[in-house]
Amino acid sequence: MTRFPRIRESALYRTGYFLVSLGVLLLDQWSKGLITRSFEVHQSASVITNLFDLTYVRNSGAAFGLFASVDSSIKAIVLNSVAVLVFLVVSAYALRSSHKSIRLQLGFALILGGAVGNLLDRVRFGYVVDFIDFSISGHHWPAFNVADSAICLGVGLLFLDMLRTEDEDRPEPRAAEPPRL
Repeated sequence: MTRFPRIRESALYRTGYFLVSLGVLLLDQWSKGLITRSFEVHQSASVITNLFDLTYVRNSGAAFGLFASVDSSIKAIVLNSVAVLVFLVVSAYALRSSHKSIRLQLGFALILGGAVGNLLDRVRFGYVVDFIDFSISGHHWPAFNVADSAICLGVGLLFLDMLRTEDEDRPEPRAAEPPRL
């Protein structure tokens, strides 16, 4: 009888994590759609002068433009296969991990939402839409998007989860219940 409340609790937590992933995906796709409708490729608009611009870039490579200059017919297959593999591995590990490990599960949810957002772009367009452009003193960070940001935050949460102390791993001792009459 006590098993059913745990199942409901697990389903509630997992639904919340799914909604985080879905929220990342929707925000990512909405923001990319807004940029592609409002900007021409390589067009830029300054948000904070000499610090932050919106610049529409088509990234045919991996994260932050890695491998963009590689001209190979199998590049898209490799990048999409890696994205699908990451999705499957992260999903499997998230489902096998405790639903109560909030930091870990949020990290997984952010990574999954971001990975699916970028994968959708690759499948639909053959490239990923990037538009967030930071620079300091003329030195530009490679353009990125909401999905990339979610993936980085998710990896950061996973890293923090790995650093947790043993005390955080131990469950709280439960108070003894009074005997039932």
